[in-house]
Amino acid sequence: MRAPAPAPEHTPPRAVRRTRRTRRAAGALASAALLLPLVSALPDATAAGGGQDALQRDFARAAAEYHVPQSVLLAVSYLQSRWDTHAGAPSVTGGYGPMHLTDAATALAAPSSRGPSQGAHHSDSGEDARGDTARPHRAAAPVLPSPGTLPERLRTLDRAAGLTGLPPAALREDTAANVRGGAALLADAQKRLGLPASGSPADWYGAVARYSGASDTATATTFADDVFALIRTGERRTTDAHQQVTLTPAPDIAPRREQVARLGLATPPAGPVECPSTVACESVPAPYQRLEGSDYGNHDLSDRPRSHKADFIVIHDTEGSWETALKLIKDPAYVSWNYTIRSADGHIAQHVPVKNVTWHAGNWFVNAKSVGIEHEGFLARPDAWYTEEMYRTSARLVRYLARELDIPLDRQHILGHDNVPGTVPSSIKGMHTDPGPYWDWAHYFELMGKPFHPTASPFSGMVTIRPDYDDNEPVYTGCEQPGRPCAPHGSGAVRLHVAPRDDAPLVKDIGLRPDGSDSTTGVNDTGARASTGQQFAVADRLPGWTAVWYLGQRAWFRNPWWEPVAVGAAGKLVTPREGLKEIPVYGRAYPEKEAYPAGVPVQAVTPLPYKLPAGQAYVLGGAYPGEYLYAKDFDPAKHTVVRGKDVYYEIQFGHRVAFVRAADVTVRPSNR
Repeated sequence: MRAPAPAPEHTPPRAVRRTRRTRRAAGALASAALLLPLVSALPDATAAGGGQDALQRDFARAAAEYHVPQSVLLAVSYLQSRWDTHAGAPSVTGGYGPMHLTDAATALAAPSSRGPSQGAHHSDSGEDARGDTARPHRAAAPVLPSPGTLPERLRTLDRAAGLTGLPPAALREDTAANVRGGAALLADAQKRLGLPASGSPADWYGAVARYSGASDTATATTFADDVFALIRTGERRTTDAHQQVTLTPAPDIAPRREQVARLGLATPPAGPVECPSTVACESVPAPYQRLEGSDYGNHDLSDRPRSHKADFIVIHDTEGSWETALKLIKDPAYVSWNYTIRSADGHIAQHVPVKNVTWHAGNWFVNAKSVGIEHEGFLARPDAWYTEEMYRTSARLVRYLARELDIPLDRQHILGHDNVPGTVPSSIKGMHTDPGPYWDWAHYFELMGKPFHPTASPFSGMVTIRPDYDDNEPVYTGCEQPGRPCAPHGSGAVRLHVAPRDDAPLVKDIGLRPDGSDSTTGVNDTGARASTGQQFAVADRLPGWTAVWYLGQRAWFRNPWWEPVAVGAAGKLVTPREGLKEIPVYGRAYPEKEAYPAGVPVQAVTPLPYKLPAGQAYVLGGAYPGEYLYAKDFDPAKHTVVRGKDVYYEIQFGHRVAFVRAADVTVRPSNR
C-alpha cells in the first residue's frame, strides 16, 4: 500500500556554486551488467566559443529551432544531468551530454576495464553480507546476464540523430548538438501525441513524460511532475564546464497532467510497496526459500518494529546496471537489500518489506537494525552519474522511511555502506566502500530538507564536515588501474594528515593495515577520510588547519577561514571514564553472555583493534541496548531477540562508525 506523501514535496533552488574546475574523462565504464565505457570527451563549452553563457545560448537556440519552451528544455536537462557534460563520459545507462541522450550500444562496444572497486557485488571483496558468525553466508559468484536487446530508453541518441540529421558522434561529443537532439526528441514527442508546438510550458506535460523513457504511467508521471516542479521553483547553477545556466521561476505554471493518458503506457505492476506517493515504486520480490540442507535465502523474515527497531538506513550503489541488480535480487542463493533505484528516471523497486531483515551491510547488528537501498551506479566512476532524478526520488524515499521508522535524518543514522564497521578485526579489510567519495551527501540532505548548517560558532569544540562538493577535488587513485590518478572530480570527502602540512603522511588505520603503514589516496581506502555530514570533536587548531580526534589519533585537515571545509557544531561527546587510560571499541553492540537464553549460542563481544585513549573525545550518535537477533532457521518462529543490560553508544570513530560501552565513558556537551 502506498503511504501519504511526505511534505514538503520539493526543495527550493540551490544557490549558485563557485566555478568548478573542468572534469576530465573518467576512463572506461562498464559492460551492460557492469560498467559502461568512456568514449571521446565533450569539449569545454567555453572553448567552443562563447564564454560562460554559451550553454544558456545553446538551450535558447535549440528551443527556438524546435519550438519547445526553453523552460521545459532546461528543466528536463537539469533532472537528467544538472546541465553537466561529465567530460563526455556516458552515464550508467549509456546517456551522453546535458540531455542524457542514450546510446548504450556504443558505450558497450568501446574497450572497457573494470576498476578495483570494492563497492561491487556483495560477494566480490570477500565480505560476508550477512555478517553473522552464527550463520555466515557466502554468496556464490553470481551469473551475470548478457546485454540482450536494449530497451528503447537506452537508445534515444539514434532517434535524435534521425530527427536532427546530425551524426551520432556529434550528439555524443558536442554540447550544442546534444542540446539540439534533446529539443528534437521533445518536439517529436509532442507531435506524436497530436499536440501543437505550443509556446506555453503547461502544454508539454505529456511530451516530458514520454522523454523519461518510462514504460509505466507512474514513473513517467513522477518524472514529469519533477520537471514542472523545477519550472515553478527555478534553478541556477555553474556547471562542470564553467557554464552559468539559469532557469527563471514560473510559480504559476499548471501543467496539463491529463496528457499522460495519451501515452498509452502500462499500469505499474501490482504488489504491496512501502514508498511515498511522490515516487514511482513497484514490487520486485526477493525470494525467501529453502536451499540445500538447512540453508535458506536470501533474507530473514522478521517483525520490525515489534520485535526490534530499525535505527539505520544504509545507502549503497549497485556497481552494475538496473537489469543486473534485478536479476541478482531474484537469486535465492544470493544476498539481498530492500530497495533498488534506477538512475535515469528514479524508478524504485522494493524487494523486501522493511519489517524483514536483508543481508546487505556486512554487519549483522547493522543488518538487523537497518534498511538497505541500492542505487544504480559506480563508486569509482563518478561520471557514470548518480543522476539528479535518482537523488530526488531516493531522498523522498529515505525521508519517508525515516518518518515511518522514527529514524533521525543525520549522518549517524543515514549511513553509506562505507560507514558500516567491520564486526571483528578479521572482517575490517573486506568491508565495502560504496557509495564512495563522489556521492554528494550535501545535496542529498538538502533534498531531504536537512542541510548541514552550522549549529555553533566556528571555534566550537565540534565540527561538521562540509566541503563545497564542486570545488573540493582531492586526488584519488585506482579508479581504473591501481596507483593511477582518477580524473579530477568534485567530492564530499576531505583527507586527514598526521600533521598540519599538505605533504604530511596520511593518518593510519591499523584495522586496514595492521603493519602500521600509512593510508593511501586509493578511491577505496577509507583509512584517512572524513565525509560530508560526519561530525568530530576538535583536537587542535592552527591557521588554515583543524585537527580532530579520529581512530584514536589526532588527524589534521586543511580548513582555511576563506574556504572552510567544516562548520561549527554542537552536540554530545564521549570520552573515557575517569581513571581509564583507554577503552575498547566495537563493531557491533552485542549483549553480555549472561543475557543469552539456553539454545542460543553466545556471541563474543570482540573488540576491534582500535583503542579510545583518555583525553580524546568522539561525537555521540545514539544509545543502543546490547542486542542480538538469533536467526538461523527457515522458520521465523524459532528466531530470538536477545537483549542484555549493557548499553552501547554509537560514535563517529573514523570514516566508519563504531560502538563503545556506556559503562566505559563519560558523556559531556561539546564546547559551543
